[in-house]
Amino acid sequence: MFDDLLQRLGLKDRHPGVCSGPGGWVGRPGGEEITSINPSTGVPIATVVGGSIGDYDALVDRAVDAFKRWRTLPAPHRGEVVRRIGQALREHKEDLGLLVTLEVGKIRSEGLGEVQEMIDMADFAVGLSRQLYGLTIASERPGHRMFEQWHPLGPVGIISAFNFPVAVWSWNAMVAGVCGDSMVWKPSPLAPLTSLAVQHVVNRAVEGTGLDGLFGLCVGGTEIGRRMAGDDRLPLVSATGSVAMGKAIAPVVASRLGRALLELGGNNGIIVSPKANLDLALRAVAFAAVGTAGQRCTTLRRLILHESIADGFLDRLAAAYRSLPVGDPWEDDVLVGPLIGEQAVEGMLAAVDRAKGQGGEVLCGGRRLDRPGFFVEPTLIRARGDLPISRTETFAPILYATTYADLDEALALHNSVAEGLSSAIFTDDLREAERFLSPEGSDCGIANVNIGTSGAEIGGAFGGEKDTGGGREAGSDSWKAYMRRQTCTVNYGGSLPLAQGVRFDIAP
Repeated sequence: MFDDLLQRLGLKDRHPGVCSGPGGWVGRPGGEEITSINPSTGVPIATVVGGSIGDYDALVDRAVDAFKRWRTLPAPHRGEVVRRIGQALREHKEDLGLLVTLEVGKIRSEGLGEVQEMIDMADFAVGLSRQLYGLTIASERPGHRMFEQWHPLGPVGIISAFNFPVAVWSWNAMVAGVCGDSMVWKPSPLAPLTSLAVQHVVNRAVEGTGLDGLFGLCVGGTEIGRRMAGDDRLPLVSATGSVAMGKAIAPVVASRLGRALLELGGNNGIIVSPKANLDLALRAVAFAAVGTAGQRCTTLRRLILHESIADGFLDRLAAAYRSLPVGDPWEDDVLVGPLIGEQAVEGMLAAVDRAKGQGGEVLCGGRRLDRPGFFVEPTLIRARGDLPISRTETFAPILYATTYADLDEALALHNSVAEGLSSAIFTDDLREAERFLSPEGSDCGIANVNIGTSGAEIGGAFGGEKDTGGGREAGSDSWKAYMRRQTCTVNYGGSLPLAQGVRFDIAP
């Protein structure tokens, strides 16, 4: 299955990690070597030579030049280039999905789903290229027309995380592309090969268009991220990662009055009412908590059950957990793959120990599997609502379950954590559902009724509040973050009335 995968995707055993576009691979980057590890085996896949600060600076210079040319193209023409990229991604979907599975450990359907998300984003952006609408505004001055228009913003820095190694890039790149922006991508050093493969696909799609510098790539570590945050040439930095990463980047971007679009952590909760369809809730909770081995920012971390149904529901959920097939993610029947690396395993085991020390009861799981790679058991812990460890996001399949007596208590528990990304309630009671969606309900950027916390569609704006960063990507009007708004007024009359009735008469 993997014998010639790298070759089909244009990858080498030792590959440069800096590229400005077709024919733009830097032969000898000056950064450190990064080894990509297969988390299912712990065995190296290939080595990527990262970029130095000098390589990065040269790449951004090309992005600045590309922006000056790209911004002058009509948006529908830019959409045609993105359409070509989407088509190229379709042609390589199987191989790209398999590489996501190999490098990140997502099960096969999730790897393919991630590539489909890139394709969907390209389709969305193509349509968007003809819908970058402004507003006509009523002017108070006679003989005047006032309106808004949107212009390309500039080169955009994109920092992505390992758990969605290519989809997050597409949320930004496809939209930024049709908005008229060039971009430089710094992928996670835990998943560099998927970014290189996508760069090859994009290069082939835009070859012959003269678009060198438009879609740039610089693999590297924190030093590249710090340089990107402080780079005045990038009016927008879109960063996906931990809350700690966001808190480090945001002040640096703000200090130069740049824009930061932050997609950070999520300590997500689901409330299950006694009026819920419990079979539906059980399936949703299991996927939300265990999908991607608990390594989604939208993963369910906290389950808030009404006290009248808690015992029976947890018995069923624990039985479901024990039946989940854990193993090599490319196998058809496997539902749970590995964690990304040894540090993630150690972090999970430490969290389980802390939970037990704080009074939590492990109902199932909690151990590392005795096999190669970075596999753990999906873990269900019964806990008090104020269990300290439950307020900390651990990027692993740990679910803390607690109980509530009434909806007021459930909402207070739900909103008591620092993050505010995704949330859900399971209930067939209209009043409960509507209250959850009301201003006094969920304080998250995503609020669902009778579906889980993960698996968002691209048509809606994705992002959260509080420590999640406040950023929005993908659908709705998220495109506005990648453009600059301009308010325009045209005086087509023969006089000069001033707004607010101000008079300033001078002798002719």
